[in-house]
Amino acid sequence: MNKDNSTQARRTSIEKTLRSLTISKEAPKWTVAFFALLYIVTNIMTMRVAPSKEILIVGDARMPLSSFAGVLSSIGNLSIIFMVVFYKKLGFILALTLLVLQFPKLFYDVVINNTPTSLPGFFSNILTLVSIILIFFNNSKIERYQQKVREHAVTDVLTKLPNRFADAELVERLIKQGKTFSVVTMDINNFKNINETMGQSTGNGVLIEVASRWKKIADSGSSGTVDFVARQGGDEFSLIIRGYYSDQELLDTIKSYESALADIITIDECDFYISASFGYAEFPTDADNGDALFACADAAMLEVKRANSSDHILRFKPDMLKTDHSIELEREIRAALENDTIFFNLQPQFDMKHKLRGFEALARMKSSDGRFISPGEFIPAAEKVGLIDKLDGTVFRKSAEFFGELINRTGMNITLSVNASVRHLMKNGFLKEVQDIIDRYAIPPGQLEIEITESIMIDSYEKALSCINELKEMGVKIAIDDFGTGYSSLSYLHRFPADLLKIDKSFIDKMNSDDSSKQFVASIISIGHIMGFDVISEGVEENDQLDTLREIGCDFIQGFIWGRPLMKEDAEKLVLEQANK
Repeated sequence: MNKDNSTQARRTSIEKTLRSLTISKEAPKWTVAFFALLYIVTNIMTMRVAPSKEILIVGDARMPLSSFAGVLSSIGNLSIIFMVVFYKKLGFILALTLLVLQFPKLFYDVVINNTPTSLPGFFSNILTLVSIILIFFNNSKIERYQQKVREHAVTDVLTKLPNRFADAELVERLIKQGKTFSVVTMDINNFKNINETMGQSTGNGVLIEVASRWKKIADSGSSGTVDFVARQGGDEFSLIIRGYYSDQELLDTIKSYESALADIITIDECDFYISASFGYAEFPTDADNGDALFACADAAMLEVKRANSSDHILRFKPDMLKTDHSIELEREIRAALENDTIFFNLQPQFDMKHKLRGFEALARMKSSDGRFISPGEFIPAAEKVGLIDKLDGTVFRKSAEFFGELINRTGMNITLSVNASVRHLMKNGFLKEVQDIIDRYAIPPGQLEIEITESIMIDSYEKALSCINELKEMGVKIAIDDFGTGYSSLSYLHRFPADLLKIDKSFIDKMNSDDSSKQFVASIISIGHIMGFDVISEGVEENDQLDTLREIGCDFIQGFIWGRPLMKEDAEKLVLEQANK
């Protein structure tokens, strides 16, 4: 592409790019000629073979040559059907044309020339014609539905922008093409304050307006480059820029997105002055793969936020990794997964009489030099780079192997609770993974519990509900983790076939120093019981917290007061002690 390219070439709308990412791949167009030629050849051979009186001798068998007419005709009709199945509209038109062209001759042979041998071919063509019409229109309906599903899978529900999956797909495509492009991470400044002071509805309104302004720039081509805007999640967006010829042109494009926020945003008669931080990295100069490219852009964006200066745009530099170790942490996580060194601790759960209910499996990790890395550090990093499902799966498999052997040896009726991130739960193979683990390690389904966060009820409700219903059919328990910290809706919650609500530690910490917090915890317990759920409180550390939870009717507790996270050997000792009581 050069400077003289037309404006239209640069104005590649987001919808057009998204459509190119979601369109299903077809068979190569040129191969349709093969099926058309095959049909023509078999048709000519059929007309020559059908009236033949010749006899073929194969070994001791004598076969009339005319008997092969049906075989050739079937091959020809199969070619017609293949054209419609594999080549959609093009194949249908070509197949229809070839069939229709046969009818005048067949009609002449049967009706005018009174040739009865042509009668089977006449009706065969009619049946083939009906078949391809039915196939074409049925496949068209299915294709429209599939296209809609694919589009929904790559579209952010709130802003209608492409989502992170579409973003990653485009990046991988551009990398394969070897094109130079840049990824920009755009994060709205102080957005958390808007949500906390004005509420989520207002915050959503701000996100929608920001997305609308940025989408308008990308679709209009006013930046002078080819842009693709997506929402990564929360208040974080990304921008992929192509078609620039200098660093200055790239910077000018990013500034146009910064300038789009200069005008006041008014939501519900409230004015907001919005700004954003922009960090960017270029392929292949700064990184040579998609994950690293996004990580570099994130590092630059975080450096902007740390600097807290009037300049909100910054390009990635390698020395940023000295202050932001997210890329190094990602490398550690990948290495731990590859070397299978992720391990687990088991935190015990008890009823209010100190009887062991079971354990929650907690992910643990060491760095390559043997240093323990905090879960509060590596779990968010794994979520950010899309490795959380692999991390979950490793902990699930290892803890299930230990737990299955333990309960089968002791006969204890205790529960293993494992965390499933949204990404893990949404994977197509998740249900099979659960069933395989149950079968492989001989764990009774009723002694296995899957913990999900309440945010999934908002983000992916329908698919999550379908998956959870199937888990329940297996006999697996469902727990809703960190209840009260997100944006729960009771209209969603009462339809979820859960067994357990987990109250977040943050509410337990304030319960005895703030009466409203105590009432809030009591309300969660009451709501849980009304809906038929048991309730467990996390992070119980003090005797007065335990007394209060007994008073307001909590069913189970988890926390340091009765049990810190244990290595599997210590967990086994605890189970044996309980078994001998």
